[in-house]
Amino acid sequence: MYKHLFSPKNIGKMVVPNRVVMTAMGNYLANTDGSVSEEDIAFYGARAKGGVGLIITECTCVNFATGKGNTHQIAVDDDKYIPGLKRLADEVHKYGSKIAVQIYHPGRQGLAALNGNKTMAAPSAKECLAVRQPTHEMTKEEIKETVDRFVQAARRLKEAGIDAVEVHAAHGYLINQFLSPYTNLRTDEYGGSFENRIRFLDEIILGIREVCGPDYPIIVRFSATEYMDYAGKPGEGLQIEDGIRIAKHLEKLGVDALDVSSGIYESMNTAWEPVGFDQGWKIENAARIKKEVNIPVIGVAVIREPEYAEHILAEGKVDFVGSARQFFADPDWANKAKNGQEKKIRKCISCLHCMETLMNADLSTEPVACAINYEGGRELNYGEHLLKKDGDNRVVAVIGAGPAGMEAARILAKRKFKPIIFEKKTEVGGQIVYASKPPKKEKVAWLIDYQKAQLEELGVEIRLNHAPTIEEIKELNPYAVFVAQGSNPIVPKSIPGIDGENVFTAVDVLNEDVKLRGKKVAVVGSGMTGIETADLLGAQGNDVTIFEMEDEIGPGVFFQNLIDVMKRIEKHNVKLYPKHKLIAIEGTTVVTENTETKETEKFDGFDAVVLSLGTRSNTEMVEELKKEFEKVVLLGDAKTAGKIVNAIGTGYKEAFEL
Repeated sequence: MYKHLFSPKNIGKMVVPNRVVMTAMGNYLANTDGSVSEEDIAFYGARAKGGVGLIITECTCVNFATGKGNTHQIAVDDDKYIPGLKRLADEVHKYGSKIAVQIYHPGRQGLAALNGNKTMAAPSAKECLAVRQPTHEMTKEEIKETVDRFVQAARRLKEAGIDAVEVHAAHGYLINQFLSPYTNLRTDEYGGSFENRIRFLDEIILGIREVCGPDYPIIVRFSATEYMDYAGKPGEGLQIEDGIRIAKHLEKLGVDALDVSSGIYESMNTAWEPVGFDQGWKIENAARIKKEVNIPVIGVAVIREPEYAEHILAEGKVDFVGSARQFFADPDWANKAKNGQEKKIRKCISCLHCMETLMNADLSTEPVACAINYEGGRELNYGEHLLKKDGDNRVVAVIGAGPAGMEAARILAKRKFKPIIFEKKTEVGGQIVYASKPPKKEKVAWLIDYQKAQLEELGVEIRLNHAPTIEEIKELNPYAVFVAQGSNPIVPKSIPGIDGENVFTAVDVLNEDVKLRGKKVAVVGSGMTGIETADLLGAQGNDVTIFEMEDEIGPGVFFQNLIDVMKRIEKHNVKLYPKHKLIAIEGTTVVTENTETKETEKFDGFDAVVLSLGTRSNTEMVEELKKEFEKVVLLGDAKTAGKIVNAIGTGYKEAFEL
């Protein structure tokens, strides 16, 4: 079915069994001393078992003392790490996959607090505008020492039985900083001309080749363009023409393959894309480079669907298709595609929960996690192989067919329980249905498609358009009752005019219960739902104004997602009023209190007011259920109103542990 996707291809002397590459992503699973953990081995092993041809690990540290990105990152700067790396290689090889380890130094994008509170080493003393850490210009002695660190890291990988090394020269990290005229302001032999800016990378590649020999595969990941226009700096940094020149130079140097990416921290969304970026949006960068070189090219571009992956391979745009987050969401993507089980694939919805948890990991007790795959990163404790099959066909009533209820039913069915789902609406999906309605949010509906397909295959009964009574549930004699009836929009009755005929909720708009076109609309509240609703209203030709009581628009919204939506809102000329608390609605007038000056302000002429003030758990029936049944379990929003990750997590865990 996918003859290109599942055909073998060489990278140097290494034969990769198929064209599927799991590209590098941080997972925060390593031991705090930098050694490979049991969690790491289970994580990468699951992806190898899932059929990935080449696995590339997270970026690993060539200087663990002053060059790490977080406190749970693999290190390769000492021979003591070789045994752990060998065990990792052995686990991946067990399933016939190949493994490369990515080596890097964060340079100016690292955090001083994690690196001995020392200034971050960089080609020039130019702070990163995203992390704003103290930075110093590397001396020539530091450069030579760092080159040797990269070389010795590669030696250790070869000794550990790792199949290849990937040198990380992308995403604004140290090597990229030398390559780019935006970050390299040096005037010595390591700065200025192209030949000087690439010298640092040259010395690393030539050093690895000398130490590891002519047959050890070297892959270089680099940003073909830094997309500085996205960061408001058009014309600066590396352009695609520079990327092509870098690629041709690396081929002449003897590099075995190119892993083509883009972006730096200042243009972060072009490297780790939020939901607003379409599948394949930057694949032409890799395609242009492939036309200029004869060594294999790995391309990444929000690749999610096997059909698309096969298409770009067949067209000759790339030699290998790469993704990181897709394999976090579904480690079995490759095997499912190979076996014609596309409907079983849990496609990554680009929500960036993985990135948010990774960036917050050192300040949080929450693990790095995938919002839609609870098992991701938890393979030692959760997974199909650990599910007890002890359900014995006992009935579990599940009230609500949103993501929490459907996830619980999926796991319960796999455990051989008999889940019966009650859904009062005419379709499944719950809040996800609304979440998929704003512009560029279609991917979110992939989760519903996956869950529906899973439940159909497992033969789970779903009673749509049906709100059960206590008596109906009693008739089932259920072993347990799972309550996943979601949440309701908050509508504060204390605000005068809140019940006006022209006042609606975001759900009313997203569900198209009310259709607004060519109107003047006020949106109150700028959480994720609020700004996405404003985006939709703007796209529908409305004149939109957002009011927010907090100091900034988008309180609590992960910054990458906020940037993504706000760039679209900008095009609709949406007016923004942070620090404005809604205190009344007087017909077509919105009355606010300026939280800074405490002054009352009136804004006139609104045809409609749309409230997006959060949600409150739907507790209908809960107390009555608890009186009648011994085991009543609350899931998702019914337990605590929150995000998709909360729904999937509670649904999975409660069903796993029942």
